[in-house]
Amino acid sequence: MNAMTQNPTQFPEKEFFIQGPVGKLQCLAGRPSAEFDRKTLGIICHPHPLFGGTMTNKVTHMIEKAFKEMGLHTIRFNFRGVGDSQGEFDNGIGETDDLISIYHWAKEIFPDYDLWLAGFSFGSYTALRACPTIKPQQFLTVAPPVERYDFTELTTPDCPWLVIQGEEDDVVTPKAVYDYVNSLDPRPQLVTFKAGHFFHRRLIDLRGAIINGISRQLTPDTDE
Repeated sequence: MNAMTQNPTQFPEKEFFIQGPVGKLQCLAGRPSAEFDRKTLGIICHPHPLFGGTMTNKVTHMIEKAFKEMGLHTIRFNFRGVGDSQGEFDNGIGETDDLISIYHWAKEIFPDYDLWLAGFSFGSYTALRACPTIKPQQFLTVAPPVERYDFTELTTPDCPWLVIQGEEDDVVTPKAVYDYVNSLDPRPQLVTFKAGHFFHRRLIDLRGAIINGISRQLTPDTDE
């Protein structure tokens, strides 16, 4: 692994570290797999670390794959205390600071790129908490744990927002997510289909839902 400096000059190829608020953060970078570069960077947040969530989680990886197919550079990272990232679990508060550190690092690499932000489960909560600072152009949450964390206190992002929820989720109550989405103004786009929390045997469908859902939200001048 290569440790990155705090003043990077280029986008890394594989696994790397940046300096976070309480120590190094372990990261994975991805380059667009499409024939074009959308001049956009996607940051993706993983699920709850106390239940085995890491940046290599299959849902997190599928979000990254969908983003790369849409022409994005991507960054996944381990929150504090996960994998080789330093620090201890902080119930979403410190993890939000970790995410913001990733964002500031990324803006040094791509100062003129748009930013898409995504999170799965617990990662949805940290991503939404960071939205006022990051101000993404597109926002994606998969299975947001609205019963476990107080989403109602968080500011709705000022950008298109796609929510994907499995109808057979046994970790996050689907109806709670539907009720939360319906309470928002403006209301995010909600996509549901039969799947459990980790989308076992439905990961390809998840990828399609991400690509199709965000494609519908893109304005003509950004969908080139």
